[in-house]
Amino acid sequence: MKNQGSIVLSKLMSPASVNLNLKGTDRDGVLEELVNQVADIAKQPDARQTLLRALREREQLHSTGIGDGVALPHARNALVGLVDHSVIIFGRSVQGVNFGAIDGAPSKLFFLLVAPTVTEHLAMLARLSRLLRDPKLRHELLAVDDPKKALALIKDAEAALYL
Repeated sequence: MKNQGSIVLSKLMSPASVNLNLKGTDRDGVLEELVNQVADIAKQPDARQTLLRALREREQLHSTGIGDGVALPHARNALVGLVDHSVIIFGRSVQGVNFGAIDGAPSKLFFLLVAPTVTEHLAMLARLSRLLRDPKLRHELLAVDDPKKALALIKDAEAALYL
């Protein structure tokens, strides 16, 4: 538990990293939209392509759709040199996208994880997975109408679990 305490998910996000109206209708479309929201690489087409390729390779191995309408797209390994700090992009698809989730349900809540180290990558994944087990938080994230409110929901859920 101590490892997870060092990462605060809500501090790795900003209103600019939240998209409550993803337009993508398939896995590739959603991944591309999420990647395009990573501010650190917005003006670096090569870096965006590297991240997109890594995410697609990861999805081919096994879907990051974890069920309950949630997907946690992430590369198989930390992307050393791509970003200098961890980033989380939150996207929501109102209609849902078939992401190959284990329960067969369409994914509506997407959290793209990008980390410069394996330790941070794993801590982010573990902490986010634990937070998103809460049906109340998932329901609130589906209903929220403002990026700042979405971040507040995540921050409050984190505080309840870890503080």
